[in-house]
Amino acid sequence: MAEQTSAQLEVAKLLVDTLNLEDVAAEEIDPQAALFGDGLGLDSIDALEIALAISQKYGVQMQADDENTRNAFANLATLTDFILARATK
Repeated sequence: MAEQTSAQLEVAKLLVDTLNLEDVAAEEIDPQAALFGDGLGLDSIDALEIALAISQKYGVQMQADDENTRNAFANLATLTDFILARATK
């Protein structure tokens, strides 16, 4: 597993808290592992919940029809980079 940055750990904690992932520790989420499918196993409802939490915490709006948003959800690293590039808070 790749080492998490402090920003990635913060976003991982947001994922765990938002989705109530009881069997996953934020520190154990591989920054390069897929968030959906065979990776963390998230689904489209989880994506909506995450997008709302990101909007509330960081002021970052995620549009479902935007290819950049879809690409951001590839893994923890890409999601964190997306947030850092757009954060207003």
